Amino acid sequence: MALQQYDAAPTDEVVLARIEQVYKRFGKQEVLKGIDLALPAGRITGLLGPSGCGKTTIVNMIVGTYAPTSGIVTVMDEPAPLKSSRAKMGFMPQSEALYNDLTANENLRFFGSLYGMSRRQLDEAIPCVLAQVRLEDEGRKVVSAFSGGMKRRLSLAIALLHSPQLLVLDEPTVGLDPKHRIELWKTFRKLAETGSALLITTHVMDEAACCDTIIMVQDGCIIAQGSPEELIAQTGTDNLEDAFLSYEGILQEGEGSEEDPDTISISSDTTSSAKTPSTPPAILPSRFTSLKEHSPISKLRKGRR
Repeated sequence: MALQQYDAAPTDEVVLARIEQVYKRFGKQEVLKGIDLALPAGRITGLLGPSGCGKTTIVNMIVGTYAPTSGIVTVMDEPAPLKSSRAKMGFMPQSEALYNDLTANENLRFFGSLYGMSRRQLDEAIPCVLAQVRLEDEGRKVVSAFSGGMKRRLSLAIALLHSPQLLVLDEPTVGLDPKHRIELWKTFRKLAETGSALLITTHVMDEAACCDTIIMVQDGCIIAQGSPEELIAQTGTDNLEDAFLSYEGILQEGEGSEEDPDTISISSDTTSSAKTPSTPPAILPSRFTSLKEHSPISKLRKGRR
C-alpha cells in the first residue's frame, strides 16, 4: 500500500530533522511503510495515533536508536547514525530512564555530564530546568520517593538541560494531572517561540490540537498531515477525533478498493472534503484518550500560531 507523499515542510522553513521514504522491519514484520516527514524550527509537530501504530518507532529513528531498513533519516544535516547531532537533541522516552537511588540534582548532573556540560554550566542550568517543570523544591529528594508524575517531569528536565535545538518527547504528559499538563504545554510553546523544533507523540486529542502540525499515523503509514484546522476542514468534521476516523475510513476503503487496492490519495487541498464513514460510531474507540471539550488545556490552542 502506498500513500500520497506530502510536502512535509514549506521550503522557506529551517528543517532540523527529516525522514524520507523510511521503511522499518523487525524480522518479517513491517512497522513503518514509506514515512516522509520534516521537523521545522520554531514549530511543534504532533504524532497522533493509537498505540502500536508506529509513533515510537518513528521517534527512535529520529533519535538514532533504530536504523531504517531503507530510506533516509537526517538530523541537523547529519545522516543516521547521528553521532554528533545526538548531543544537540533532547529526548524524553515513554519509560523513565532515571536512577532511583540518586537525588533529582544528581540525576541531572549525571545526564548533563553525558552531554558534555561543565560543572559551571550545570550549576546554572539545573535550577532553571527544575523550575520549568515545577520541581524547584525537590532537587535534593531521592527519586525513589517521587510520584509517577514527578518522575515524568524530571525526565523532561533532563531533556531540557542542555538547551537542545531539537526536542523529541514520547507521550510526555502521561500520568500528569491537568494543571501540570497545562504548564508543560506552555513550556513547549515557549521553546518553539525561541526557535526549537519539537516532536511530541500523543493520543490525547486536546493536546494534539495545541500543535502547529499534526501527523496522523495508522498501521505504520502517515494517513494525513496538516494543521488541526486544515485536517478538520478537509474532512468536513467538527473535531480531530472525527477527522482521524474519517481518514482511517479512507485508508480502509483504499485497502478494499477493486480499482486500485495499493494506492490511497489524500488531497492536501484544504478546500476539498474527504469522505466520512456513512455510519460513524457513537462511541470513539477506547484506544484513544479524549479530554472533554471544555478541558482547561483547550485554552492553550489560542496561543498556537
